[in-house]
Amino acid sequence: QVQLVESGGGLVQAGGSLRLSCAASGRTVIRGTLGWFRQAPGKERDFVAALSYSGSRTWYADSVKGRFTISVDNTKNTLSLQMNSLVPEDAAVYYCAATELWIVGAIGATEYAYWGQGTQVTVSS
Repeated sequence: QVQLVESGGGLVQAGGSLRLSCAASGRTVIRGTLGWFRQAPGKERDFVAALSYSGSRTWYADSVKGRFTISVDNTKNTLSLQMNSLVPEDAAVYYCAATELWIVGAIGATEYAYWGQGTQVTVSS
């Protein structure tokens, strides 16, 4: 079994920054694809960013390109999402996701097998 635990959410003013972290643990180290999704109230769970486990390939939703940066620390089994220039539309519950498959360009929630419990990000205007 794989466990993913997010942290780092909170309240920030528009224009501010937050850094989310996701710690992976369990029976195996994820060596496939890792990503972040977000879900605002009453909306679908949307793709935000993802990368290959090595960190060599990254891809982003258009809405966050240039503002968010995804990264992975393989030695600590930790995935991060640096979020800068936050806007109220970024407010949502952010979820860490993972799959043991290497799927470059994976943006669909159904492509990920493992999920964290989510961390709330609130952006005040």
